[in-house]
Amino acid sequence: GNVAIIYIEGVILPNGDSYLGQEVSSTKDVLEFIEDAASDDATDAVVLAINSPGGSAVASYEIAEAVKRLNKTTVAWIRDIGTSGAYWVASAADVIVANPMSITGSIGVTASYLQFSGLLKDYNITYEQLKAGDLKEIGNPLVPLKSRERRLFQEQLDELHDYFIDAVAENRG
Repeated sequence: GNVAIIYIEGVILPNGDSYLGQEVSSTKDVLEFIEDAASDDATDAVVLAINSPGGSAVASYEIAEAVKRLNKTTVAWIRDIGTSGAYWVASAADVIVANPMSITGSIGVTASYLQFSGLLKDYNITYEQLKAGDLKEIGNPLVPLKSRERRLFQEQLDELHDYFIDAVAENRG
């Protein structure tokens, strides 16, 4: 029978925009390719050719769920790298194939936060914002994170990490 090859290369993001000059796999495009393979009666199997460090948790989840719904044999073929969200996607396939030199796994969650308030102080620049809502300014790089905000971010990351671990464990049995 026929085999569809779907490439997942670069950072996995909801849209096709570039990410810091890196190649990007658009969730929208990958999901369309999966839907095409699912509806093609001549296609018996799908190979996910993965070379990705991962990316958006939501985007990776959506692709992994689509792979699980495929009623065809699925193989994740990890090339140089299949980590984080890309590994989440791979874990949803029936079989994972990786070169012994491939970097695989990395079941973790990260978030970064740039903070410029010290720069403003150094140049005697003031910043004011009017707001309504206790946490409306959370994540603003011009204002230092408060301990409560940091705790909330960390709780969200921990919850996502637990979900990620559970999903991979379920997918791989």
